Amino acid sequence: METLKITTIQHSKLKSVDFNNLGFGKTFSDHMLICDYKNGNWGAPEIVPFQPISLMPSSKIFHYGQSIFEGMKAYKDKDLNTWLFRPNENFKRLNKSAKRLAIPEVPEPVFFNGLKALLKLDNVWIPTKEGSSLYIRPIIFATGEGFHASPADAYRFLIATAPSGPYFSGKVKVLIEEKYSRSANGGVGFAKAGGNYAAQFYPTQLAIDKGYNQVIWTDDNTHEYIEEAGAMNIFIRINDTLITGPTSDRILDGVTRKSIIDIAKSEGIKVEVRKFTVSELIEASNNGSLKEMFGTGTAAVISPIAVYGYKDTDYALPKLEKTFASRLKERITSIQTNKSEDPFNWRFKVN
Repeated sequence: METLKITTIQHSKLKSVDFNNLGFGKTFSDHMLICDYKNGNWGAPEIVPFQPISLMPSSKIFHYGQSIFEGMKAYKDKDLNTWLFRPNENFKRLNKSAKRLAIPEVPEPVFFNGLKALLKLDNVWIPTKEGSSLYIRPIIFATGEGFHASPADAYRFLIATAPSGPYFSGKVKVLIEEKYSRSANGGVGFAKAGGNYAAQFYPTQLAIDKGYNQVIWTDDNTHEYIEEAGAMNIFIRINDTLITGPTSDRILDGVTRKSIIDIAKSEGIKVEVRKFTVSELIEASNNGSLKEMFGTGTAAVISPIAVYGYKDTDYALPKLEKTFASRLKERITSIQTNKSEDPFNWRFKVN
C-alpha cells in the first residue's frame, strides 16, 4: 500500500478532555481515517482531522441503508504499549457484513495499515485509567447517488475513535420480548448493519417505558428461544454450566462471545452452545438452578443481568459472592490490557 497521506489537525482538543470522567463514545479523537471506493476500486486511504462529512441528499445511504460498522478497542498497558484484541476477527466480520449488504470488501492493507497509522498518530488519546479504552469504530457506507433501488457505485470506509469509560455501570433489568424480532432467518442479523440497531430502538424504548433497561430478543418465528440481550450476545448459567445460543442468520458472531467460550472452557467451566427456551429459563428460576445471566460484547465486555421480566412477572437472579461473570471479565480484560499471559495469542501489539 502507498504511504498514507496524513493531514494533521491545527488545534488539538486533547487538553479540553477530562480523561478521569469519560462517557462512552461521546468524545472523539483528533483524526480519522478515510478511504473512498469509486470506479470499481478502493482508492488511497488518508488520515484527516475529525470533521463533518458532506454528502448529497441523493446519496444512497439515506435511501437504502447500505451501512455497516465494527466495534473494537485499543488499550495501553502499564508500560504504555498499545494493544488491540483479536482485530483480525473484526476485519473478517466487517467484510462478511459487506458481502451480505452488496458493499465492496475492504482490502486488508487498507484496514490494518490505516488503523495502525491512526492509532500511532492519536496515541495520546488512548486512556490509561482502569476500565477505560479507546473505542474504535470502522464504518462503510454508500456515497454513490441515485434514487434507483440498487447498490451504490461509490462508498466510504472510515475509522473514527473515541476515548471511552465503561459502557454500563451496575447490573441491568431486562424484558423478554414476546412480539418484536431483532432479525429473521435469511436476513442480516449476523451482520453489523446499522439497520439492525435502528430496528431495535422502538421495542427497547417500550421496555424502558415499563421500567426495564434492555430487551432479551427471542426467535422471530415462535418467540420461544432466547437469542440475544440488547445489542449483546447472552450467556445463561444453570448450576455450573454456561449456555449460549448458536450463531445463525439471526445472531451476531460476537468476538467477545467466542472469547468467553474459550476462556470458560480453559477454566474448566462446562459450556453448552445450544438453543435455550424461555420455558427452560422460567423453570430454572423456579427450581433454583438459574444462577447467572449476562450479556457480552465489545463495548460492555460483560454486563450482568439482575432481573428479567416475562408476561408481567419479574424474576430476580440470585446474589452470589463469586460469579462466572466477574471471573471471566477479569480474565478477558487482563488479557486485553497485557496484565496476564495470553495463551490464545489474541493480543495484537501496535508497534
